[in-house]
Amino acid sequence: MSAIERIGVTRRWSDVVIHGATAWFVEVADDPSQDVRGQVTQILSQIDSRLSVIGSGRTRLLQVLIYLADLGDGGVLNELWDAWVPSGHAPSRACVQAGLAAGYRVEMVVTAATGG
Repeated sequence: MSAIERIGVTRRWSDVVIHGATAWFVEVADDPSQDVRGQVTQILSQIDSRLSVIGSGRTRLLQVLIYLADLGDGGVLNELWDAWVPSGHAPSRACVQAGLAAGYRVEMVVTAATGG
């Protein structure tokens, strides 16, 4: 049976959960006072950092579930996303509208293959 590794464990969540060669994590903007462009930019950078911690990278993304407070922000999201995702390595992706905490415009749930 494979071990489960948890990184950044708090009472309510772990920053990353790894089982086998798969990692799961969630990102929201560190600074929710920014507009949707600022928040998406922050989150994509945070995903890069998290992937680096687990020995992974953008080409190893398996699935990203994106929650937007307003689907009208999809154009900005797609512009930034398309520039960020390596050509030929797009993960499975869903984008839905959801009620998010006050000030938050976007949340991303990430599944990625680890480096190992």
